[in-house]
Amino acid sequence: DGQLTVDVYETTADFVVLSTVAGVVAKDIELMIDKDMLVIKGCRTNPGVENDKNYFYQECYWGPFSRKVILPENIKISDVQAEFDKGLLVVRFPKNLGTSKKDISIKEA
Repeated sequence: DGQLTVDVYETTADFVVLSTVAGVVAKDIELMIDKDMLVIKGCRTNPGVENDKNYFYQECYWGPFSRKVILPENIKISDVQAEFDKGLLVVRFPKNLGTSKKDISIKEA
């Protein structure tokens, strides 16, 4: 499989995965969460029908592609949102903004 390039970053409120996925439509992209990873899969179909091509450069990748991104612990997986516009895929996971710290008092016996 070809591997997608991604930008992975966080904002104050979200953990974001951004990828350019040219040559496909949204219905041809599969997104899933497998354990602690976001998995992006799809396939680019070669649009060329000419059999007598004599390439000077052939850099475009045609065929199946995938990418796995490890997710942090402090996100709300159930509230994930994905958008695809003009070849740009943006997947947003809201952060769990609640504190995960807790002071523990110790009782003397």
